[in-house]
Amino acid sequence: MRLKTVGLLTSGGDAPGMNAAIRSFTRYAVTQGIRVFGIKRGYVGLRTADMYEMNLRTVSDILHRGGTILYSSRDPEFQTEEGIQNALKTYNESNLDALVIIGGNGSLKGVKALKDKGVKCIFIPATIDNDVSYTDYSIGFDTAMNTALEMIDKIRDTTRSHEKCSVVEVMGRKCGDLALNIGIGVGATSILVPEITYDFEKDIISRIKYTQNIGKRHFIIVIAEGCEKSLEISKKIEEKTGITTRCTILGHVQRGGSPTLRDRVIASGMGYYAAQLLIDKNFNRAIAIACDKIIDYDVDSTLTVKKKFNLKLYKEALNISI
Repeated sequence: MRLKTVGLLTSGGDAPGMNAAIRSFTRYAVTQGIRVFGIKRGYVGLRTADMYEMNLRTVSDILHRGGTILYSSRDPEFQTEEGIQNALKTYNESNLDALVIIGGNGSLKGVKALKDKGVKCIFIPATIDNDVSYTDYSIGFDTAMNTALEMIDKIRDTTRSHEKCSVVEVMGRKCGDLALNIGIGVGATSILVPEITYDFEKDIISRIKYTQNIGKRHFIIVIAEGCEKSLEISKKIEEKTGITTRCTILGHVQRGGSPTLRDRVIASGMGYYAAQLLIDKNFNRAIAIACDKIIDYDVDSTLTVKKKFNLKLYKEALNISI
């Protein structure tokens, strides 16, 4: 049977590049004779039938915009059987043939729940933390890194001018990819990530004192939010070293802004790939990046994959940040 109507939604935390994926999927699907309905506010909109038909022009002028034109949310009700049943009711009554869902780990669990009820799904990973375990890369990661890099470069100017120490907390509750890459990019003296247990004296104080003894006069410490206690660490550094230390929590500024070239290209490719999977009747697939190529996996197989931390890169960072 030919695919006629597809629902498209974004769920969870917004990520720069989501709009690029929305645009490419919609344009390719529509030109292939598929009707595309944009579902607002993620799984909330799926439960409440809040949707509208999209066309080539409704996705114009969005490629450069951060966030998502479909809006997003986290929906506790969708985690209940009643919430899932409401979503299924909308799906069936709207005569949808499949769903394309763009989001992070929570959204992927929603895909599994819907798939198990017979809904045909395609998942596109988008989260700035880059913590979707089965893929090397998620939409939004590059933009978030570059946003944080720009912010810390500005912080560095003051840090250097006053010979201070700056503790900067970046996002990443369970995944240290952001902190690791940003730390390398800004030449951080120490990088703390949730995957590795740190020793305050050895991994922070000793490194500051060592570099201080060989002429360094300002210091940047990058901490993933999953490590917590950034303010406390900042105070302890000042107490232990006598160096004026300030803490900056970058927060949600990392989620916003115009997506980088890389995120626009990857997101566009993933959106196109999702449409092609549906056209070819390959359902219940999770799109991924592996070795810089767009591929796909069976949804069930993705939920058992554990995220691998790049320990080699982490060790390299320690050896050059002196």
